[in-house]
Amino acid sequence: MTGLAVSDPAAWAVSAAEAIAFVVILTGVLQTLFYFIQLVYAGAALATRPPVPRSATLWRRYSEQAPAISVLAPAFNEELSIVESTRSLLALQYPDFEVVIINDGSKDGTLQKMIDAFGLERVDRFVDRAVSHAPIRGFYASSDYPRLLVLDKENGGKSDALNAGINCCRTALFCAIDADSILEPDALLRVVRPFIDEPQLTIAAGGTIRIANGCKVDAGRISEINLPRNFLALVQIVEYLRAFLMARLGLGKMQALTVISGAFGLFRRRHVVEVGGYSHGTVGEDMELVIKLHRLMREQKRDYRIEFIAEPVCWTECPDSLQILSRQRARWQRGSLECFAKHRHMLFNPKYGRIGFIGFGQILLVDVVGPLIEVIGYILVPLLWGLGLLALPWLLAFLAVTFTLGIFLSAATLVLEEIQLRRFPRIRELLILAAVAVLENFGYRQLSNFWRLQGWWQYIRKQQSWGTMTRKGFASAS
Repeated sequence: MTGLAVSDPAAWAVSAAEAIAFVVILTGVLQTLFYFIQLVYAGAALATRPPVPRSATLWRRYSEQAPAISVLAPAFNEELSIVESTRSLLALQYPDFEVVIINDGSKDGTLQKMIDAFGLERVDRFVDRAVSHAPIRGFYASSDYPRLLVLDKENGGKSDALNAGINCCRTALFCAIDADSILEPDALLRVVRPFIDEPQLTIAAGGTIRIANGCKVDAGRISEINLPRNFLALVQIVEYLRAFLMARLGLGKMQALTVISGAFGLFRRRHVVEVGGYSHGTVGEDMELVIKLHRLMREQKRDYRIEFIAEPVCWTECPDSLQILSRQRARWQRGSLECFAKHRHMLFNPKYGRIGFIGFGQILLVDVVGPLIEVIGYILVPLLWGLGLLALPWLLAFLAVTFTLGIFLSAATLVLEEIQLRRFPRIRELLILAAVAVLENFGYRQLSNFWRLQGWWQYIRKQQSWGTMTRKGFASAS
């Protein structure tokens, strides 16, 4: 009896350890399988809609059909980069567009920098009341820059600033970007393609975000693409390639895209107004807008498409310090959780079709339970093996899922980048990124998941602040 009493707890401990390892490994396998499917669909998307190699070809093909676009750029304390960013927007190659810079109650010299650089003066402008936002203090424009309008308002946050821009824009389409970002000259011509090809169906389209750290900036344009020397910036280049060139391109092809980056997205204004504009009280306003559009169209049983186009590029400065990067990733995690909780009834709901099963299934697997289970795996699987409660094959399976498959996906994304887009002209840069794709799995990926756990904790505590996001500005990269 004594032997049985001792062996039962030991057998139970081994079974519990194997159950934990099984859940961790199964979650990793499911995530990797889903990523692999996205990779296949991303390749198919690039094959069926290959990039147009030259801007001149785009202009000849689309300039006569291109609808007018208002480019909305919220700015809060962006005095370091606002003039360079605005010049890049004014230099866009597009037949009919307006640039609306929305000064969201900046406390630095953002507004004055704009006034001095472009010779702006106070003007009047009609404002619609379609969506809600904080009070507008005034408008500024200049006859020397007829495409430029600066809207000055009280601080209300990014979503509030975009709503103000929506109310004052006069075009059927608007492009939402970050004021600290730089669009490539032909970005609008490229991202508008689905609106021209399928004008009755397309309601939104997103483009690619790339890292500008290390690049040379001249007169508001990326004049030379270089890799940064900072490792955190390097690893984010690989992350962004994987997120946009694999995940979002693949999900767009599946028509299950749940987020268009707030740094670069093109929308049909009337549909955004129908859903009430950008939501307040969330840090995931870009994600929630796309979900609200899906929900509107599905509930009204209307045909529609939300697309992702790989080749239009928006360049942005990424954090290059652990402190600022951790704040950003925790905030992104919190935004995903807020959107998932607010629209959780869409999960696996047949009423919402593939967006409920594929789109929300991915959010559940990758954003909701993913970081929790991965961190549990980092801690418990090696510990349980060290205590003799897990056999070696369990540990090897865990390591394969954690490291080998992650490296494969990153390397495959780089191959896709080189075959289709070729934004890195030198082989040396691709070799460096390939090395980073390997190294990121040994320390950085684990640290990133701990940051996402911080976002979980902030979500539980109902924290709403964005946190300070200090930037160096594009001038330092020139």
